[in-house]
This record gives sequence, structure tokens and C-alpha cells, in this order.
Amino acid sequence: MKLSTYALESLRENAEFVVYRGRRDADPCHILAVAPLSKHPAQEALKRLKHEYSLRTRLDPAWAVVPLALVREKGQTMLMLEDPGGQPLDALLKQPLDLTEFLRISVGLANALGRLHERGIIHRDVKPANVAVDTKCGKVWLTGFGIASDLPRERQAPEPPETIAGTLAYMAPEQTGRMNRSIDSRSDLGRHESPWKLIDALL
Repeated sequence: MKLSTYALESLRENAEFVVYRGRRDADPCHILAVAPLSKHPAQEALKRLKHEYSLRTRLDPAWAVVPLALVREKGQTMLMLEDPGGQPLDALLKQPLDLTEFLRISVGLANALGRLHERGIIHRDVKPANVAVDTKCGKVWLTGFGIASDLPRERQAPEPPETIAGTLAYMAPEQTGRMNRSIDSRSDLGRHESPWKLIDALL
């Protein structure tokens, strides 16, 4: 796949990555591209792109944004993904949601997480930026699998806050390594404060 054949539009960025939507006039199907923000990214950032790509055969386009290829473009490693449409949830949350939209997104997100856990994968970074939503059809997809785990249970060693993988504002406490508790599928769900922060964001 040649990314140079697509017209790229920036969707969002964070401290490490920028996400583009790629369009081609001759092709009705679009793609998403995730690239390191820095021209000289840390090895950990590249490792996350490679890890997300390695999960491609275990993800279903019905509930996940599926990786297509890991490419080198102008000396930069980029992850190309299917584009299911819609928009990132963090962009959608810039305006208040009505109750119907809130419930449709919540049910869709719960279903996507349930299907992910059935495949034996723990996301470990559930947050609005890693959820894609099509409000027209009410579909929800998970994305951002760079630190996902396929171990049924694991221990997180204590690390300095600046090096902890994930997003502290949405993170289950055991992911910090500072609790005597293992990470498992419940770390993506409602026994921790992280989902409540996501619900607060929806409201």
C-alpha cells in the first residue's frame, strides 16, 4: 500500500502520534494512518505500532479498527488501518450529547469491549480518543491497541508516572503497578474509576 496515493487530513494528535484520514478520488474506501509525531521517535513508540499491527488477525471490523499494513513512507514508520467512518469520540464530545446518543454509544462501547475480551485481549487504554463513533448508524469501534495485552492476567511493575504505558486519567489503578492486584479484563471495565471518567466525559 502506498500512502503517497492518498490525500491526508489530520484527525487528531497527542504527544506521541498523529492520526490521518486518507482519501482517494478513485477509491470509495478510505484509510486511517497513525504516524509518530516526531521525525525521530522513541523505540517504544515504534514498538506500539508494531504491536497493534501484530493483533490484526484477532480483531474484527464489526467492533475494531483493523490494521492493514505497517509501511515506511519517507523514512517514517506508519500504521495503516481500515477506516470504518465516523469520528473519534473525543472530537464528538466537544458538544453535549443527548440521552439517546449517550445510550447508543455506551451500549456500542460495552459490546465492543465484550467482543474484545472474548478474543482474550485486554485493551489497557480505553479512553475517548481510542473510540470511533458513527452517530448516523450508531456503531462504535475500538482502536489504539498499542499497549493491549493478550495475557489473561499479568502484573505491572511499578514505574515512574512519566513512563507508565497508558493514560493516567482513564487508567485502572493496578496498571500503575502500585497495587497488589493483577491486570485482567476487568481493568477495562466498571470496577475501577476509569470507566466512570469515560462516562463523565460522555455526559
